[in-house]
Amino acid sequence: MGKFTAEEIQIAKAVDLVDLAEQIGIPLKRKGRFYQAVGMDSVMIFNRSSWCRFSQGVGGSTIDFLEYFRNMDFVEAVKYLLEFAGYIRTETMQKFQPERQIGMTKDTKKKKEIPKEPFVLPLKSETSRRLYGYLMKQRRLSKQVIDFWIKKGLLYESGKYHNLVFVGKDPEGVPRFASQRGTLDKYGKPFKGDVTGNDKTYGVNLVDRNSDTLYVYEAAIDAMSDMELRGDYRNNILVLGMLSDNDPPDRQAVKKLARKYTLMNYEVFVRLPPMGKDYNAFLQYKKENQELSSLVEKERTLLTETKGTKIQKIEKMVGHRNIVPYQIAQAR
Repeated sequence: MGKFTAEEIQIAKAVDLVDLAEQIGIPLKRKGRFYQAVGMDSVMIFNRSSWCRFSQGVGGSTIDFLEYFRNMDFVEAVKYLLEFAGYIRTETMQKFQPERQIGMTKDTKKKKEIPKEPFVLPLKSETSRRLYGYLMKQRRLSKQVIDFWIKKGLLYESGKYHNLVFVGKDPEGVPRFASQRGTLDKYGKPFKGDVTGNDKTYGVNLVDRNSDTLYVYEAAIDAMSDMELRGDYRNNILVLGMLSDNDPPDRQAVKKLARKYTLMNYEVFVRLPPMGKDYNAFLQYKKENQELSSLVEKERTLLTETKGTKIQKIEKMVGHRNIVPYQIAQAR
């Protein structure tokens, strides 16, 4: 393996320090907005990403944390953190320099066939704690939708790295494709990648033989989000992983794909989210706005006296993005 990239160092430093401390056996207790190590009162964790031991005058990042409390060197600490974050490093491919052979021309050289690696699904975690935590808290998906995908065998949590694993099956129900996604994008760029040896002619799919409608998505989480928005669990779903977000260049790509199948006599409708870069972003906006509107409604009697100040206070309480001021006005 080569040196760590700047991106890998950033991912390592972005690991949640509270979760890391729990993982390596350092119990914590909450103290206001901070965390304090049990039995070491001078050890404090700030913003879940930095720490300090005031009695010794030491502190720093997650890397420094492992170096200090687990006596790891820099390389060991970064590798541990990347693995903890579900980030999988790949071997750097070295250029192959063929030996010169007398009398052999380019036309007579044969390319060495590289055997395809077998497709093996990652082992499952004993629990789905991180899966539910990520999808419900960060992506705002309901437990009902998550349960549905797990029951259908389309989703599970991997055992070693605790990634989300989305599974694509053939008509006989045999897994042929799988992609993984890390769960720490709140603290840094997540790991994303297909499982080695998969068949890319398949995608994550849900089949309902009683429906003649197929919904096509770029990502599985978008499919889950739109399923929740529509409240419909009975249509066919296909995740291609080739389309992209809701911006002008990608809209053109979607239109080209729609035209292709329209010319093949399919009835095609392009459904873009009303706002946001994808359906999950729109789902989050919708739920955030519902919470904000609910708080505004509860404080209706106080809004008459201190409208602007009170709304700002409520928004800070919710901690969400101010993306729909027109609905705040309606709530007044």
